[in-house]
Amino acid sequence: MKIAILSDTHHKSKKAQKAVELLLSEGAEFFIHAGDVGELSTLELLKNSGKKYVAVYGNNDAHLVEYHNSYNLVKEPNYFKVANTKFKLMHLPFYMSADAEVVVFGHTHQFEVAMQGSTLYLNPGEVCARNKPVSECAMLEVTPDDFFVTHYTRAKGAKEFDAKSFTFQRKKQ
Repeated sequence: MKIAILSDTHHKSKKAQKAVELLLSEGAEFFIHAGDVGELSTLELLKNSGKKYVAVYGNNDAHLVEYHNSYNLVKEPNYFKVANTKFKLMHLPFYMSADAEVVVFGHTHQFEVAMQGSTLYLNPGEVCARNKPVSECAMLEVTPDDFFVTHYTRAKGAKEFDAKSFTFQRKKQ
């Protein structure tokens, strides 16, 4: 299963739209937003993608609480299962314990991917291109034996995204 992951879209709706369009074109079957959604229009993009999704509140998303029942917004840490895989989703990297197979987080605006023991830690970086001149997102493909991660980057002014791939063998918990 291909799981699209984005974070820190903040108020950059057009950048969020480009990331969602890219991830859909790459075969996304499920979306995860790791917080600091920023705009209602970004939640609309996720909802209108035609795919199931989950979005966690970020430290800049208090104004979105009025839409809690209209969108799949969750508090952190949030645990769920998709593709026969246990996920933990949060925005702030404060609950970094290995109590899920995949831990998705945001907030730092830095792409990170690492396998520690039997847990994959993944931060897709920032869609908003606030801290650097690059918009980022990621795709996680889950198979019974492996995690395949693709990190997408698009420099300001560029039309296309670049991609870099990582492979991690799943280990039994």
